[in-house]
Amino acid sequence: MTARTHPVDAHVGEKLRLRRTLLGMSQTELGNKVELTFQQIQKYERGANRISASKLYMFSELLDVPVSYFFEDLDGSDSVPAAGKNGSGRSEADKLMTKRETLELVRAYYRIDDPVARKRICDLVRTLGGEENQASN
Repeated sequence: MTARTHPVDAHVGEKLRLRRTLLGMSQTELGNKVELTFQQIQKYERGANRISASKLYMFSELLDVPVSYFFEDLDGSDSVPAAGKNGSGRSEADKLMTKRETLELVRAYYRIDDPVARKRICDLVRTLGGEENQASN
């Protein structure tokens, strides 16, 4: 009998990797903060090892997301990632979020201290992206 990665564990691991990467944090840095090796973080991110509730809570605190973030986009009926996933198991949105250009933009955005300036930048990007009607949200 071969051990298989459960789709939920893989999904949670992918969300962990995505958020860690967006914040510009290495596996070693994250591991040090929760007293784990980078190898253990790798296993979590691949879904090879399940993340305990206490570790998931610690990750949510460190990565500044609610615990529910790790379960977003799951289809509750099958406990597998929802439709819209491609053959690799990653959605197109997830792929965009890990591109270097996206990461650099997000990191630069969060270095802006002035909340008014950040809102104006969001409004500008929405306008340039053709979402003028959503700029006031």
